[in-house]
Amino acid sequence: MDVWQIWPEQAQLDEQALERRYSYPDRWLVVNFVSSADGAVESGGHSAPLSTPPDRVVYRLGGDLADVVLLGAGTAVGEGFHGMRPDELTARRRAEYGLAPVAPIAVVSTGPSLPPDAPVLTDVLTPSIVLTCGDVPVERRRAWAGTGSEVIVAGRDRVDLAAARSALEERGLHRIDCEGGPTLFGSLLEQGLVDELRLTLAPMLLSGPAGRIAAGAPVDARLRLDSVLTQADTLLMRYLVER
Repeated sequence: MDVWQIWPEQAQLDEQALERRYSYPDRWLVVNFVSSADGAVESGGHSAPLSTPPDRVVYRLGGDLADVVLLGAGTAVGEGFHGMRPDELTARRRAEYGLAPVAPIAVVSTGPSLPPDAPVLTDVLTPSIVLTCGDVPVERRRAWAGTGSEVIVAGRDRVDLAAARSALEERGLHRIDCEGGPTLFGSLLEQGLVDELRLTLAPMLLSGPAGRIAAGAPVDARLRLDSVLTQADTLLMRYLVER
């Protein structure tokens, strides 16, 4: 599906051009979100109703071209995430960009929000990674490990996301695609770990009590607009976080 780039210059982008636009630098942490025009991050408790066909194209590129997909446990369980299942297109992309055949999923959890039988741990082609903290009971960590997942302890009473990112990079997982949720995004912002925000603005208004894309402690992160694409009344924006 071709889309139109309207910033920084006008151009029609085919599949290969989109891949170049959404590829990662060597060490990079991207956060992906879709919201309604009035800022709602979910409808009926899920983000899927907000997604449009062009959003799904760039959302897929995030995982296809990443070393690892990062999720908060609440999002992983609530949205019913399973392990990545590469099809022919994904396999071609990952081979061309020198990536492993299957990107693992890394889930951030402090314990109760991630049951050991969650599909994100059990229905996978490559073992998932659980990023947790030392205060989580040993029995719960053993249960996660019993699924074949690798359990990484980073921090004591909360997950030290900077240490967790370093642990992923030690395993060669440098290109990180974070797919939510808002609490994890807020914590990553608080610790200065986000390099890029990919925000889709869906052509709908929802009103109501839905939350924002980031939740947590106040931050003052300044963004620089890098590109804007459009297709089917949807805006696809890439912002770089200024240091």
